[in-house]
Amino acid sequence: MKRMFETTYHTLKVFILFTGCTVLFYYGIVWLNQEYENYHRYDEPEGAAVKVAKMVEEKNDSWLQRLVFFYHFGE
Repeated sequence: MKRMFETTYHTLKVFILFTGCTVLFYYGIVWLNQEYENYHRYDEPEGAAVKVAKMVEEKNDSWLQRLVFFYHFGE
């Protein structure tokens, strides 16, 4: 009888530990979600920002030239 109570006690400890860790993980994920929800990635940069990309004009290549380009470079 004593062994059954010890097994139940250890099982209850593991269950409480698992439940506590799950709740802690859940609220951690909720906190991260709220933190990044208000993060504006696409705002205009401030200060001395430098443009790093150059727009490339589209060429009107024939479909054959485009196909050869695709096979040669894979893009």
